[in-house]
Amino acid sequence: MITQDIVRRLWDEAGNGNLAIWENETITLVPADYCGETKGKKPLVILKPISLVNRYEHLAFALNDEELLTKIEESIRAGGGHVTRGPRT
Repeated sequence: MITQDIVRRLWDEAGNGNLAIWENETITLVPADYCGETKGKKPLVILKPISLVNRYEHLAFALNDEELLTKIEESIRAGGGHVTRGPRT
């Protein structure tokens, strides 16, 4: 997974629900009250778009914010996933 791709998805889904990131590297939109398990499987992490990207005026700011990128990466790694930061634009 590429960190900036996750930020783009968070940006696109802000206000629609949360994002669950799964072991197979898929990302699904889940409701805010999601119980944290689907068919007996738990996601690596559930990311809340509004709390992560709502403070940025433009997507470009979020894509280049070191603190945001690090926070996402640490959350995914703590859940046992793999994530790589893409090149800065």
